[in-house]
Amino acid sequence: MSDLIAVGPPARRQTRQAARLALGTASALGLARFAYGLLLPAMRDELHWSLAQAGAVSTANGLGYLLGALVTAAAVRRLGAAATFRWGMVLTALALAVTAASDAYPVLLAARAAAGAAGAAVFVTGGVIASRLATRAASGAPITVYFAGAGLGIVVGGVGIPPLGGHLHLAWAGLGVAAGLAALLSWTAAQAGEDARLREARAATAGRVHVRPLWGIALAYLLFAAGYITYITFLSAYLADRHTPLGQVMLTWTALGLAVVAAPALWSRPTAAWPGTRALAVLLGLLSGGAALAMAAPAPPVVLASAIVYGATFMGVPAAVTALIKAYTPPADWTATLAAFTTIFAAGQTAGPWLAGLVADHTSTAAALAWTAILCAAAALIAACATPSRRAGAGLAEKTPDAEASTRQ
Repeated sequence: MSDLIAVGPPARRQTRQAARLALGTASALGLARFAYGLLLPAMRDELHWSLAQAGAVSTANGLGYLLGALVTAAAVRRLGAAATFRWGMVLTALALAVTAASDAYPVLLAARAAAGAAGAAVFVTGGVIASRLATRAASGAPITVYFAGAGLGIVVGGVGIPPLGGHLHLAWAGLGVAAGLAALLSWTAAQAGEDARLREARAATAGRVHVRPLWGIALAYLLFAAGYITYITFLSAYLADRHTPLGQVMLTWTALGLAVVAAPALWSRPTAAWPGTRALAVLLGLLSGGAALAMAAPAPPVVLASAIVYGATFMGVPAAVTALIKAYTPPADWTATLAAFTTIFAAGQTAGPWLAGLVADHTSTAAALAWTAILCAAAALIAACATPSRRAGAGLAEKTPDAEASTRQ
């Protein structure tokens, strides 16, 4: 039985709060980042882009994400985690609205960068708040539920964007409205994770960064970031090049998003209970296999299966990394370490789409899927061999009883 079922009433309460907090990943990731992949074919045709130019727009989002990851700790120190999360949600919605206002390439690059910066603030602060909810619940479920919110955003995009065809401005405006609604609905969820611990959350920004003792995990995360983003960025272009019917595109994206939503039921217990980096390595290995599956045979049932495997695993990776940070670093260092890992993640996903787009321009869109398969396979091997240093856990004796109970789950 998964943690989502086995938890008691207090844990269920924290998990419900995490479900509202998950509107953060739905907006910052599902709407502001991944939905671009659905719009890429129409933008490429209407604006006469090469795949490298299309990848550069995704790279701009990654650069903004990198900047956001670098400044989030300072923002939390000044505003608190809850306020940073909320304003990040608002700015994400505004950036999507600006994207709808112009076809000019520099404006689109700037808007995508702004969406990335705001999304990073949401991602980092939401992850810290979800980790504190998990500590109170003595369960890993709030973390996996939080990251699964990205699936909801993917489903919204998969259902709403393809029927709009080439109406790009309307599609981007719709994403902005959906992100604004997510900001409203998640407004009180951030406070639910911070209530009496505002002082502790702010103090955490002064914590030490633990990357060197977790270097194997960090390297695997970097390769994952550079690899996973190309699949979802170029999936619709891959389908469009094969003249896939509209209904099949909608089904593929919706199934992918629903698989993300279902992922906590699959990965909550393994992420919390499997020793060391085993869950991370398995997730990365399955992700690589899912991407390779679509290349092996582009028949609709095979591509659908590929999307389901991808959806069921890719958001499990940051959840697993967050759980490892939580297990191997003291609570006072969670925010600083998570922000550092998010910076590493941002660097990887900044380079990935542009480089994969260059390769695809000289070959085909299938190269983007191969890119995901190869990099995630390498990341899986590194994660399987990684052993977190004892120095990373040296401060765990400072944990509270609740934190220790959470780590044991």
